[in-house]
Amino acid sequence: MKKLVLGLVLLCICFCSEAQIVSLNNKELAQLRKRIKQDTAYQKAFVPYQKAADAALRETPNPIAEILSQGLLAGDPRKTASLKAVEDASKTYALALAYKLSGKKEYLVKAGSFLAAWAKTNKSSGDPINDTKLEDMVTAYDLVRNDIGPESKTAIDVWMRQMADAEVNSASAKPGRGTAINNWNSHRIKMITLIAYTLHDDSYNSTIITELEKQLNVNLNADGTTHDLMERDAFHYQTYDLEPLMSAAMAIYRANGKNYFTWKTANGSTIKNCVDYMTPYMTGEKTHPEFVKSKVAFDLKRAQNNEKGYAPGTLFEPKNGIDTFALAGYFDKGYEEIIRKAANDAGYLNWRMVLNGVVRK
Repeated sequence: MKKLVLGLVLLCICFCSEAQIVSLNNKELAQLRKRIKQDTAYQKAFVPYQKAADAALRETPNPIAEILSQGLLAGDPRKTASLKAVEDASKTYALALAYKLSGKKEYLVKAGSFLAAWAKTNKSSGDPINDTKLEDMVTAYDLVRNDIGPESKTAIDVWMRQMADAEVNSASAKPGRGTAINNWNSHRIKMITLIAYTLHDDSYNSTIITELEKQLNVNLNADGTTHDLMERDAFHYQTYDLEPLMSAAMAIYRANGKNYFTWKTANGSTIKNCVDYMTPYMTGEKTHPEFVKSKVAFDLKRAQNNEKGYAPGTLFEPKNGIDTFALAGYFDKGYEEIIRKAANDAGYLNWRMVLNGVVRK
C-alpha cells in the first residue's frame, strides 16, 4: 500500500513538473474550449487563429539561419527577409492552439514541421531584439511539447536551449552597455524565462531571478517612468520595455506564485506603477508627442526613412498601449476598463484578454 501511495505521489510530481506554464494547461484549455463554444465574443476572438491555422496547413516553413532585424531600417532586404521568415512564429502558435482546442492531428503534425524546420536551420546570435520575434514559437512549443515525437522533441529542445544560452551570454548584457539596462535586456530576460519554463529546465532559475530583479531596479523609476521612456521620449518604448517584463513575470507567477508585477525595487518602483503612469495617456486625459527629445540617433533615421510613428511630435495613440494593459490585466482585471476606453469599444476583447479570463488566479 505504501509503495502504491509513493508511486502515485511521484506520478503527480512528474505530471505537475511537465504542466504548461508558458501557455495553457489542460484545465485551462478545457475552460477555453467551453467558453469559445458558448460565448460569441470568445468565438470572434478565436476566428483569426483558426483561419491562420487552416491557411498554415497549406504552407511550407520558411526558417532563416539568422534573424537580422535589429538596427536595420525598413526596406533593408535583410530585415524584409527576416520579418517574412518570422511570420512562421504566429503560424506555429495558431496551429498549436487549433490542435489543442480541436484535437485534430493535422494541426499537430504541421506545427511540429514548422518547429523542426526552425530547429534544423536557425541559430541565435544572442541578439534579444531579433530573438524576441520567436516568442510565439516558444509559446507554441509549450502547448505541444508533450505531444511531439521524441526525436523532434530532442532537436527542438536543443535549438531552444541554444537560444536561451546565447541570451544568457549575450554581449548586449555586458556591464556598462546601454543595452544591459534598456528594453533589450527586458526582452533578453523574457526569452530566457519562457524557454526555461517551456523546457522545465531549473538550471536557469537563479539566472532568471537575479537578472529580472537587477533589471527592475535599474529600468523602473519611482515616478512610474522607465529608463526607455526617458531615453527615447516615447511611450512606444515604455510599452516595449514593460511587455517583456510582464511576460516573464507572468510565467514566474504561474510557476511559483511570486508576484513581480507588484514587487518593489530599492527606489520603491513597481511594474504596476509604470503601467499606471500610462493610464491618463490611454484614456485621453493627457497626450504625449513621441520622440521629440529622443537621445537615440536611430529614431531620427527611422523618421527620415518615413517609418510610421517615428516622426518627432507624432502623438502617442492609446490603441498602441492596449497590448501592455492586456498583459497587466492578467494581474489585475481592472485594467480591462482602461483598455475598452482606449479602444473606444465597450465590448472590446482581444486574445490576451481571452486568455486572462481562463488563467487569471
